[in-house]
Amino acid sequence: MRGLKGLLKRKIAITAIFWCIPLLLFPGSWFVALGVPSPEPIAIARLLGAAYLALLVGYYGGLRSIESGQIPFDTMHMGIASNGLAAILIAYFGATGAWKDWGLGATVFIWVSAAGAFSIALSLIRYRLRYAPAKAGEPGRQA
Repeated sequence: MRGLKGLLKRKIAITAIFWCIPLLLFPGSWFVALGVPSPEPIAIARLLGAAYLALLVGYYGGLRSIESGQIPFDTMHMGIASNGLAAILIAYFGATGAWKDWGLGATVFIWVSAAGAFSIALSLIRYRLRYAPAKAGEPGRQA
């Protein structure tokens, strides 16, 4: 499960640095400086940052499960849902022109985020299938 553990560690770091911390702490003017419209009201950005922090707690729980010899099925399900839906929504809004007024760097960032989220969702699906319980309904088995 070294690959899954590495994936979760990368997901935690990238989400914390590029999504959670900025949404929780950056003033609106910093978003504008990065080529993104200032979130209005800023409370929505803060709430989204808090939701990302909750996901980080879930991913950390998955790491702890792996370290204790368990397969983190719940963490995989959470990540598949979160990353899969994020990739779909970013692609949809991008295709309908939501990012057309953004700066080049911000536009590249959001599309790279969509590709990354899609890749993570696919990787988690692959791990989920690899570690699928032998019997339907069986809770997480030992790694």
